[in-house]
Amino acid sequence: MTALAADRNTARSQGDIRQAGVAASTLIYAGAIVMHNAAGYAVKGQTATGLVGVGRAEERVDNSSGSNGDLNINYRPGIYRFANSAAGDLITFAEIGDLCYVVDDQTVAKTDGTATRSKAGIIDDVDANGVWVRFDHALTNAS
Repeated sequence: MTALAADRNTARSQGDIRQAGVAASTLIYAGAIVMHNAAGYAVKGQTATGLVGVGRAEERVDNSSGSNGDLNINYRPGIYRFANSAAGDLITFAEIGDLCYVVDDQTVAKTDGTATRSKAGIIDDVDANGVWVRFDHALTNAS
């Protein structure tokens, strides 16, 4: 393609809700951590490898009896509070700015559980009610 020689109306993505096909045999609850698997399908947050956190589910989608992509889910990237893990995986103020890892669809941890957990996102804050996680697929992958 050649360089521009005139003005161009460049398309842009507008809005902050994203959509993805849901993986086969998957139920995702509204408010859950949403992850992409290696094939790009949405799955709920879970202890597994090869996934990456992408946001919070905006709705409940039950693809339990479906194949990959039979149903779509709306999810939203951003900063959301989820439950903190416990004991040696408890996230503290010292970890703000670090990656955190998914334990289940509502819990994050400080470590990858000896290479058993996937990246959730970046720790934005910690309070008495949980961990504020920044979900940004590209930023998380780059970290």
